This record gives sequence, structure tokens and C-alpha cells, in this order.
Amino acid sequence: MRIRTVDAFADKPFSGNPAGVVVLDEYPADAVLQAIAAELNLSETAFAVPSAGGYRLRWFTPGTEVDLCGHATLATAHCLFADGVPSPVAFDTRSGTLTVNRSSEEYALDFPARPATECAEPPGLSAALGGTPRWVGRGGTDDLLCELADEQTVRELRPDIGALAAVEARGVIVTAAAEPGSGYDYVSRFFAPRVGVNEDPVTGSAHTVLAPYWSAKLGRDTLLGYQASRRGGRVGTRVAGDRVVLTGSAVTVLDGTIEL
Repeated sequence: MRIRTVDAFADKPFSGNPAGVVVLDEYPADAVLQAIAAELNLSETAFAVPSAGGYRLRWFTPGTEVDLCGHATLATAHCLFADGVPSPVAFDTRSGTLTVNRSSEEYALDFPARPATECAEPPGLSAALGGTPRWVGRGGTDDLLCELADEQTVRELRPDIGALAAVEARGVIVTAAAEPGSGYDYVSRFFAPRVGVNEDPVTGSAHTVLAPYWSAKLGRDTLLGYQASRRGGRVGTRVAGDRVVLTGSAVTVLDGTIEL
């Protein structure tokens, strides 16, 4: 079985967010897919199978299947285009049809927008983060969006991962406006210990929540976000009604096989 590792939202190896990509003729048992994802131990591994009009696409963390994953979708499209599949490619997923277009070495992902709705701060959140957010909302598949004071606070945040796993949320997005002159509009980080990902390097799905939030605050549909993890990565965003177009690049870093 062929397996590739692709650094997504990256223009050079060992940056952005690595995803496993497996293109199959048909799906094996779910237990096999989960075991492969656990073996690779990346934040997500994507499994694609041809279907009418495109491909069926599923994503697994080392611990569970998830409803939406941006970087592994980008990584899968990158592999399919490298294999000669024409652009655009459509994916049938748990989150509906997702389309990826290729323009030169950049990819545009058409995803559903997932605006956050302001909510009361869940018990234990501030203690787990080590600070009190100035705004908290829920968006998408039960992710929390937390605006912090400034970019430095986001970058220097050292949350208690064990305590964060006890907070009622699939994942926690922390964000702030970028410092003037930084070259991007906002920064973010994403923590999802409940699904086996303590900190995700660059999270496409989080930007479907971030883009509507910051576009509304900044008054512009097109923005550039920077996810300030150790690896780091830039994600272009454009809000178009109830959709968000995410843009970024990808690099294949490993191409091999797994013996089953």
C-alpha cells in the first residue's frame, strides 16, 4: 500500500503541517484505516477512494475519524495532481463536497464557512490556557475560538494540555490580531488533545472559523493568517458567502509503502 507524507501549507520541507495520504481502490475495514493513522502518528492521515465525479475522502487522527481536515485535503489534492488527475478535484466528505483547484504551485480549497457564535466561557478554560480570553465562541464541529490580547500572548502561550483535554470542546483555537508590519493579518494556534492532537502545526479547518471572525472584525473578505506553531505556516483566506476559500502550497517529503 502506497503512503505519502506531504507538508501542507508549506513551500519547503519540514514546515507547515505534515499529513499522510493513502489513495486506494476501495476502503478496507475502519479498524485498518485507524491502525494506519495510529502507525503514522501524524495529526491526520487522509484516505481517498475514486467515486462518481471525484473521490471519497476520509480523515483520521491517531485516535479517531474526524469530520473536516483542511491540510490533509490539500495534501491529498497535491498527490492526485502529481499522479495526473486534472484540476479541479472534488472530494465527497462528511462535511459535504470540497473542491480543490490548482494554480501553478498554489492550491485553493473551497470549504464551508463555520462562523463562531459567542458563548459563555466553559469551566476550566482560562485555567487550562493560563490566561483569560477577551472573547469566546463556538464554531464548526464544536471548536472553541478564543481571542487573546495580542500576538505575543498567542505565541508565548503554554497551556496545560491535560487540563485542556477536560474542557468541553473538540479543539481550542487561540487567536489575536497580528502586530503591525508583520505581513499577515492575524495569528492563531490550535490545540485538540481530545482527538489525540496536543497542538496542530497548521490547521485548515480552524481557518474556516477564523476567516469569518477576522473578516468581520477587519472589514475585508481576503486575509492572510499565520499559525504560530513551532513549524508554522501561512494560510490565505477569502470569505465568499457561506464558503471560505483557503490557499496554500504543499511539498511531498516521503513516498513509500506499508506492508499489511
